[in-house]
Amino acid sequence: MPHLSVPGAELAYETAGRVSAPALLLIPSGIATLRMWDQQVDALAEDHFVARYDPRGFGGTRHDEAVPFANRNDALALLDHLGVERATVVGASRGGTIALDLALDAPDRVAGVVTVCSSPSGFPDIPLPDEEQRRFDEVDAIDPAFEPLRLVQLETTLWAVGPLRTQADLDPGFVRRVHELNAPNVTHAADDGTVLPLEPPAYGRLRDIRSPALVMVGEYDVSSALAEYEYQLAELPDATGHRFADAAHLPNVERPAEFERVLLDWLGGRGL
Repeated sequence: MPHLSVPGAELAYETAGRVSAPALLLIPSGIATLRMWDQQVDALAEDHFVARYDPRGFGGTRHDEAVPFANRNDALALLDHLGVERATVVGASRGGTIALDLALDAPDRVAGVVTVCSSPSGFPDIPLPDEEQRRFDEVDAIDPAFEPLRLVQLETTLWAVGPLRTQADLDPGFVRRVHELNAPNVTHAADDGTVLPLEPPAYGRLRDIRSPALVMVGEYDVSSALAEYEYQLAELPDATGHRFADAAHLPNVERPAEFERVLLDWLGGRGL
């Protein structure tokens, strides 16, 4: 896998498709790596140049914890390295947060934005149902320096399975896959680093994004993700929404055919 050297890091990335085709930049969820897009890449690469990478603290990317960084700048550095002037940025969870920040910070580089179960940066905390709060508290109580594997396993179950389902309710292949996707992040569980946030954050500024947006969420995701989905649809000037009726935080893994259809239809309809 190739790596791109940026100040304080070596970003792991992959590409597929013709360089001359419209570009897509895929940014993974915080409970996965760039491998989460494996089921979509071939179909996307038929008519697009597809780039995907692991942000700092995830997957195959290496970074120096002493060097402050901005995730949006790393995304731009990869586009620059690949010679991509404009891309549609597709981000899952924290990847979608990065996508929205990038659209605000460098609007001339972003042709479209796709967020999947994502939150705008700066979105305020909202009260959670008691059982959801208990499970988040359980995760937060784990010291990643001493129990990284347990932390990653509980995070995966909470987000990918969702608070209203159990692993026993789901296809065993899907459950196995989501744990495989987050397993490489065990080695990064205790990673620290100084992230330079977008100032002001995206919350309260989404009306400034003029690129078309596709906003997606799984019906079984945590309640905060559902609220963030509704907020994005209300605030983004040109937004299309889609709810996956039987999925949680990783709908492209849990419902890959539906995800592929919705994304490709939207890209085609927007000429992206």
